[in-house]
Amino acid sequence: MRAAAWALCLATVLALGGCDREASPATRAQTEPEAGAWRTWVLVAPDQFPVPPPPTPDSEQARAELEELRALADGRSPEVEEIVGRWDQLPPHRPWTELNLGYVSARAKDPPLASRGYALVSVAVYDALVAAWHYKYLYGRPPPEGIPTLSEPGPDPSYPSEHAVIAGAASRVLAYLFPERPAARLDQMAEEAALSRLTAGTNYRSDVEAGLALGRQVADAVIAWGRADGSDRPWDGTRPPHGVAFWEPPPGSVSPPVQPLAGTWQTWVLASGSQLRPAPPPPIGSPENLAEAREVMRAKDELTPEQQRFARYWEGGEGTSLPPGIWNEVALAYAARDRLSTPRAARLFALLNVSQADAGVAAWDAKYVYWYPRPENTIRDLVDPNWTPLLQTPLFPAYVSGHAVYSGAAGEVMGYLFPAELAQFRAKAEEAAISRVYGGIHWPVDSEDGLPMGREIGRLVVEWARADGSDR
Repeated sequence: MRAAAWALCLATVLALGGCDREASPATRAQTEPEAGAWRTWVLVAPDQFPVPPPPTPDSEQARAELEELRALADGRSPEVEEIVGRWDQLPPHRPWTELNLGYVSARAKDPPLASRGYALVSVAVYDALVAAWHYKYLYGRPPPEGIPTLSEPGPDPSYPSEHAVIAGAASRVLAYLFPERPAARLDQMAEEAALSRLTAGTNYRSDVEAGLALGRQVADAVIAWGRADGSDRPWDGTRPPHGVAFWEPPPGSVSPPVQPLAGTWQTWVLASGSQLRPAPPPPIGSPENLAEAREVMRAKDELTPEQQRFARYWEGGEGTSLPPGIWNEVALAYAARDRLSTPRAARLFALLNVSQADAGVAAWDAKYVYWYPRPENTIRDLVDPNWTPLLQTPLFPAYVSGHAVYSGAAGEVMGYLFPAELAQFRAKAEEAAISRVYGGIHWPVDSEDGLPMGREIGRLVVEWARADGSDR
């Protein structure tokens, strides 16, 4: 699929809920009675955090909760309806994913830190929902009856509320990942998201209170995992000698390299960041390297409008959600198109973002083992002192291409989850990889060696997914 057609397809998916096919009626209200037994990433078991039973139907508390819903329904205003609509989206975690994407866009470019964060939020939401589904079917509480609703209640039991579980998990992990954002505001958003289910008439107060508490407990467990992953270790400045043979900042810049220790961070499915480390690239100034320099220069000279669109679409530079964020946007579109159940949508994002987190670690391992220069520096030093690339040169070494590893992993995972489009996702991963050569900021070898690494990470995540119990 061409770049313009891909963008049009995503726009169609988001706007109309379909691209090449529509969701079948069976996917619109699918229960997931077994989701509470799916394999989790951080929780040792779905019942790790106890959730007490809901009020019995004939209890005074249950009657009071029902009366509260009737009063809220009678007092609805346009402002209340707007709040309900804000949080009643498909998939339900969409507002929190979009918030994460926006927070990343507002920061300096740091792909491995971004993919780490996307994974932690997605894992927290997924693990919390698996726990919630365990208790939903343990207690089997039906949604409120006799209340006019502003949205459809979920097809599964209502206790604990999935919207509240998502809000509790996502808001707390986001507060950890983005300490520059007011944690109190994120807590307020979580409360608003949870309580919107009361004004919508779809959940009882005890549903949302139990959901918030459970989500926050799971978030704390995921945050503890994150605090132990090595990402807070400071770099001591050790690097190879300065000069033509090793990475230097782009001409005119004195910026330090981005995340030199990211290749040592804890991984999810890889044994370590070095597990898939490729062989060294051609030495700078060697015949092989100079041939690649000529290829990069030729690519820029002969760049077609379509190739330029590829480069711009996949650029993922400063002020964007970065390359792993692009794949999250794709996943949002496909989850909405197929109207995935809430647990399956969360599973999609956990698998996608775990693969991309490991992709970032593996790519950064290679980058800072070899400290390979970018084309802009080498071409200026050895070939043409006035040469410039189409895109802005990033502030970290070239080999291997992070785009190639990220997209190789994402393409395999998306192809597993949407098997009818496996070939398309693999083609898009190849497009993302080669786009960096079109942009003049990577050597061909960066993408050629990075793409297989990403695909292997994707296959390892798919192997994990095939055994997670979701096909029962």
